[in-house]
Amino acid sequence: MTYALSWSGGKDSTLALDRAVRDGLRVGYLFNIFDGASGRIRFHGVRSELIAAQAEALGLELIQRAAGEDDFEDVFLAIVAELTELGVRGALFGNIHLADVRAWYEERTTDVGLEHLEPLWGDPPEELIREFATRGYRGVVVSVDLSRSEEEWLGREIDEGFISEVVAAPGVDACGEHGEFHSFVYDGPLFRRVLPVRRGALFEAGSHRLLDLTLDG
Repeated sequence: MTYALSWSGGKDSTLALDRAVRDGLRVGYLFNIFDGASGRIRFHGVRSELIAAQAEALGLELIQRAAGEDDFEDVFLAIVAELTELGVRGALFGNIHLADVRAWYEERTTDVGLEHLEPLWGDPPEELIREFATRGYRGVVVSVDLSRSEEEWLGREIDEGFISEVVAAPGVDACGEHGEFHSFVYDGPLFRRVLPVRRGALFEAGSHRLLDLTLDG
């Protein structure tokens, strides 16, 4: 049975993929929706071409589509239909504990007969972010919600020092599940090569401050 994984480019998607592979699941596809107006992943601020570079480095086929706020559901349903036509029988997601978010995706995938799996679901966020790091993955914080988290976290590597700060911060989910921060993963056990990311300018979108990343060469 072939599975497809909803992919944002961050640590939770990566750990969900890592767990699925360790569990013996055959993941053949990643699928991703980016903002059509900006060409970036909404809230993460990552350029769509960096997502494509991740898929190539992971050796997985990427199904990537643009959407706006008004047609996100239509685009998602079109992707789901395409996956079923490709013979995919299950969809994986990196949700942790937001029941309403999980329910939205679960309803729309199971309606078309796909198995819905959540490899991270219900596990303590602190344990998950530590697992990400101890498994050998490398990621950088690319977005912070200034109303919920520390501006100084932007651009930080997800290492033990960063994790200790996040865990100690009052009212912050250790995995940023409420949007406190987002990340981009550029290396790890499943990557066939390190992605040479270059850190660029900072910019703002709503309450978020973001770090622009490009590929070096």
